[in-house]
Amino acid sequence: MGILNVTPDSFSDGGQYETAELAVKQALRLIEDGADIIDIGGESTRPGAEEVETKDEVLRTVPVIKAIREATKDFDEEPLISIDTRKPDVAEAAILAGADIWNDVSALGFDPRSPEVAADLGCPVILMHAQGTPENMQDDPNYTDPVADILMWLSRRIDEVCAAGVERASITIDPGIGFGKRQADNLSILHHLERFKALGFPLLMGASRKSFIGRIDGSNADDRLGGSIAAALWSAQAGADILRVHDVAETVQAVRVWEAMTNG
Repeated sequence: MGILNVTPDSFSDGGQYETAELAVKQALRLIEDGADIIDIGGESTRPGAEEVETKDEVLRTVPVIKAIREATKDFDEEPLISIDTRKPDVAEAAILAGADIWNDVSALGFDPRSPEVAADLGCPVILMHAQGTPENMQDDPNYTDPVADILMWLSRRIDEVCAAGVERASITIDPGIGFGKRQADNLSILHHLERFKALGFPLLMGASRKSFIGRIDGSNADDRLGGSIAAALWSAQAGADILRVHDVAETVQAVRVWEAMTNG
């Protein structure tokens, strides 16, 4: 999954792809580099980020989705597009414009209408764990046992959204590295990642360029390629089904070489 943020303030690539023309050019590059899914976000959810109005988020994302669909309509295999949003109205507009997947950092919890809207759309959904909201999630995150607590939360949330009509077969889970997590929590999640597979759902991991890498080696967001690839390979060997990354070409190469060595 290649990351395409059409925002002015995302933690790594904010402001780089604010026009539809630039965004489509980047999407095509990510596809050429080997991305199977393009994840488009119009609202930054980095720590401390402020909420974006629904209409502004739609104006940032929907034209890009339509333009990508137009640019790839003659491809032998069109890419999947996911909309990275907490808001049901944005998700609905994006799916109608040609997106395939709803990727929600609030696990369909930001708006009480979200589970019902997701059920009506009938699209695949990605449910991510977060403690708090982007505005406050890093103020004082706290867990008794981060892995056990998050597993219990995800299991309960899955039951809740399924009760609203979302199909279990449409769900992918994401433990939410960096979303209301201390450094020890992030590392514990990665260390015990195989436990999340026991829930029986596809697993997405999004560790690319995140601050837990910088806390290990002091790097800034644009200098975390090595750490991001290390996290991606670790996640792959633990059973992650989707790797959400900024650096698609480098990650694809790393995974292909790792798979070849694994298979002998």
